[in-house]
Amino acid sequence: MAMDRLENIEPHMPTLVEMQQWTQVIGRAQQLMLEQAAGATGGHLPFDPATVSRIQSSFANEGLALWQRFLDAGGMLRDAPAPAPEDSPAARKDRRFADPAWTSHPFYDLIRQSYLLTSDYLLRMADAVDGLDPKQKAKLRFATGGFVDAMAPSNFALTNPTVVEKTLQSGGENLVKGLQHMLADLEKGQLSHTDGTAFEVGRNIAATPGKVVKETPLYQLIHYEPTTDKVLETPLLIFPPWINRFYILDLSPEKSFVQWAVDQGLSVFLVSWKSADASMKDLGWDDYILRGQVDAIDTVRDLLGVRNVHTIGYCVAGTTLAATLALLAARGQAEKVASATFFTAQVDFSKAGDLCLFVDDEQLKLVEQLSTGGYLDGRYMAATFNLLRGRDLIWNYVVNNYLLGQDYPPFDLLYWNGDTTNLPARWHRDYLTQLYRDNLLVQPGALSIDGTPIDLRKIETPAYVQAGREDHIAPLESVWKMMEHLSGPTRFLLAGSGHIAGVINPPAAGKYQYWSCAEPQPTLDDFIAAATETKGSWWPDWIEWIRGHGEKNVAVRGGRKPGRGKLKAVEDAPGSYVRTR
Repeated sequence: MAMDRLENIEPHMPTLVEMQQWTQVIGRAQQLMLEQAAGATGGHLPFDPATVSRIQSSFANEGLALWQRFLDAGGMLRDAPAPAPEDSPAARKDRRFADPAWTSHPFYDLIRQSYLLTSDYLLRMADAVDGLDPKQKAKLRFATGGFVDAMAPSNFALTNPTVVEKTLQSGGENLVKGLQHMLADLEKGQLSHTDGTAFEVGRNIAATPGKVVKETPLYQLIHYEPTTDKVLETPLLIFPPWINRFYILDLSPEKSFVQWAVDQGLSVFLVSWKSADASMKDLGWDDYILRGQVDAIDTVRDLLGVRNVHTIGYCVAGTTLAATLALLAARGQAEKVASATFFTAQVDFSKAGDLCLFVDDEQLKLVEQLSTGGYLDGRYMAATFNLLRGRDLIWNYVVNNYLLGQDYPPFDLLYWNGDTTNLPARWHRDYLTQLYRDNLLVQPGALSIDGTPIDLRKIETPAYVQAGREDHIAPLESVWKMMEHLSGPTRFLLAGSGHIAGVINPPAAGKYQYWSCAEPQPTLDDFIAAATETKGSWWPDWIEWIRGHGEKNVAVRGGRKPGRGKLKAVEDAPGSYVRTR
């Protein structure tokens, strides 16, 4: 344990200068918050004096109580201060401070409790700002949260007892190895989360057998090899997000949604989007819908000679799938799609969460500056998503990999998370402004596709809408709003966990749970009140819903076998587009 070595370290009493330094840091942080709030309101500081006074008094009283507990225990002697009262922020449970030394060693206990008090104070001050535009206040809260996460004593070698113990134990080798990790990350321009050498696309990840049966400048169409003698007559066409590689739906075989769907007797097709390069600088909204989704739908229908297809749209691809359905409805072609499933997708961005903080004028200018060559390097988008959960996706890895020098664990999901794709600059800009910032998709006729105005209210296609309870990218409240804009029969399902684990939850894993209602509910609150919890994966619920829209089976022959019909095999799955940078 860390305490075994730490007890041999001669602690020192914080000096007056050191205590003054901490006070100055807090004061500077508060001043920055005041300046930010003042700038957003034309110079007026919109704080309620009574609220600020109450927060400051509480912070002062808590600080004095902490200091008194510390002195009563003998300062930097062997006894740690008495525990903080349960209602004190200093008593808050925090997994960053799981090492027993954080509470048993007086020096680290003082640092831990001081940090918890200070971070609580700064966050409460951010919340106390009044009279700001809601987005400006959310930005202030987000920036303050990022600051307090970055300043956690666990992030620094000399104030983290686990790191100190590791350094003493290894003779500093952990810091050397951590430096190697950091330099390697600096060279590739991206924070590593897992051992990249443990996976190979097409071998132990994205390895479901199939053939690429069509290639366009925008996408490759993969047709997966059936594993049953008969399949449902209506095939399944999956649209993954183009922000990451498609194989989030085809991870290791035991986690692969694609493999599972094939084993359920579905003819499965999937679009693998091309990572943007300079040739794609002018691609926009129409391209991803018309020359992407509509073209793929028509291709599968023609190949198998079927009237329609089941579709899945994940995240941003679900957003464009809704637009595709609206276009087909406007053109009298809605029958091309038998059903639409939306994985954590949004169409109404009025409650889109923290990502909306990245669509102001300054952020959009930055995106323009970074989009050299007509496309945005996917590493910048990955960094944005990491910032949304900085404590887990940034600082956790700084500590483990840079300070402790730990080896990267082999984790297929994290490998996928780091396998970024580039985004067409024009389309990315339009997506941020027209959807996230201006919320035009839910305004009837505000957006057009190839000259055709669209209206989501015209969509009568049966829809299965899945949300994640802990989703920080597509919040539950935002996903639910899709239910307010579709006119056809809908089923809403709430899965345990978040944006990824809430979707990728194979039945064999026996993890998490989901909530559902037998009858549609008018509001999210009504759904939550009436929903029944079911343990385990929601995938079986979905496949029963799919079968409820036509259970006719057909033999696997001709075009049902990849490369045997009108479309000959271009190459083996997963194809070359998943490997392009």
